[in-house]
Amino acid sequence: MSRSTPNIPLLIESDEAELRDSGVPSTVHIAKHPLHPLIVTFPIAMLTSALLTDAAYWFTQDAFWARASFWLLIGGLISGLVAAATGMSDFLRIGRVREHSAGWAHMVGNIAALSLSAANLWLRWGNQTGAIIPTGILISTFVAAILGITGWYGAELIYRHKVAVIGIGPKGRP
Repeated sequence: MSRSTPNIPLLIESDEAELRDSGVPSTVHIAKHPLHPLIVTFPIAMLTSALLTDAAYWFTQDAFWARASFWLLIGGLISGLVAAATGMSDFLRIGRVREHSAGWAHMVGNIAALSLSAANLWLRWGNQTGAIIPTGILISTFVAAILGITGWYGAELIYRHKVAVIGIGPKGRP
């Protein structure tokens, strides 16, 4: 029985050689365990939670939720910058990442999410409650949607293209 590349729509790139490849380790790791997939959980959690706390403020008008959103944006941006540094190291130093549209979509989308989150924080600086409805909650919604999409592409890089896994494959095409 022969194995072949799965029949997947063009939105998702598949490469027969990568299916058999052991993968490429991350450039930022501890004992070959990649740090980027670990670190990204923090900004994802915080920036998507800002949408939830924005919604809680909208429904309750309790300033607690506005303050929570403000601090979640700060934490999400700080941890997002750390995650971006580790991800950018892999993007720049592993050719396989740049060879796939998933790598570019992941990078550009995450830069957009961090930029929108910075704008969202800037709008709330000094006016935590006044900036949520409607602008803040709309920005938070866009950021959560972008993070869902870029998370998909990040998983494509790991599971389909075998980037940032424990392996000894080539950094470019296998």
